Amino acid sequence: MKTAEIRLLSTEELRTKLADARQELMNLRFQFVTGQLTDTSRLSKARRVVARFETILRERELGLNQEGVK
Repeated sequence: MKTAEIRLLSTEELRTKLADARQELMNLRFQFVTGQLTDTSRLSKARRVVARFETILRERELGLNQEGVK
């Protein structure tokens, strides 16, 4: 999901998707530790998605616009 698409979501939808992404990241970590995960690049992709959701939520908390403050 691209950043522009994420920004169009409501705050509640964003929080729900963040919880889902965190759950997926936890599942991937368990799979990695148990040796079931073959595509380890999914871990870094999942971390980036979580960070993207958290960043946009934080921007909304601070009241920043999409362009940022200069």
